[in-house]
Amino acid sequence: MKTFDLFKLDGKVALVTGGGRGIGKYIATGLAEAGADVVITSRKMKNLEATASELEKETGRKVVPIACDVAKEEDVEKMVQAVKERFGRIDILVNNAGATWGASTLDFPLERWDQLFNVNVRGVWMLTQKVARIMKEQGGGNIINISSVMGFRGSEELAHPAVPYNSTKAAINVLTMNLAVKLAPFKIRVNAIAPGFFRSDMMAYIEKPEFKEAHDMVIQGIPLRRIGDADDMKGLVVFLASDASAYMTGHIVINDGGMLAK
Repeated sequence: MKTFDLFKLDGKVALVTGGGRGIGKYIATGLAEAGADVVITSRKMKNLEATASELEKETGRKVVPIACDVAKEEDVEKMVQAVKERFGRIDILVNNAGATWGASTLDFPLERWDQLFNVNVRGVWMLTQKVARIMKEQGGGNIINISSVMGFRGSEELAHPAVPYNSTKAAINVLTMNLAVKLAPFKIRVNAIAPGFFRSDMMAYIEKPEFKEAHDMVIQGIPLRRIGDADDMKGLVVFLASDASAYMTGHIVINDGGMLAK
């Protein structure tokens, strides 16, 4: 196969959670531009419909919005069934949906701790198990989890006051490696991307004037001295979703502008 052809996703069906905005939108865009039909999900249908309409016009691919709360098993079951009925298969799953919530470490409420684990870990596992069953039946597939550089490190209270978030992403890193081993016999690859600071709704606060001190701290911690944007994510997710990475499974690829190296 020629090098360029290794990156093509023509004929593939991709499912991207949290695909209506931010990093999820970057990912959905990259997959559609590489030739895949894409299903995007999140809790808010308004964002999904706007993104789907935009991407269909720009890429010429089918982009289908489906409302789904990944923390609710009934929602997940209905969504997966709808995708299977519409396309008959799921070749690529990107577990991007996630939650965070800010509060000082010593005052962080237990119910919010539970909420973050419910969405960021339990929700990922619940959807992955259901989709992996479909992938096994069809002879293989590709799962990409969106972790975080914070899953490898601690973070300053000023820049990132969300103590359970790091632990949820560390759990995703180990889940990725474990599932890579367990699902390999079914020709299902499982990898993860660990982003650093990217422009997204979740991180929008960092660029507000009142958070200038936190913003400056973040930028000083990134050797490339900038926050990640759409093109910094699209190429990497297409690489992991395509035959260009066919011999890779169980890896967490760090995409952080050099943060973890510092």
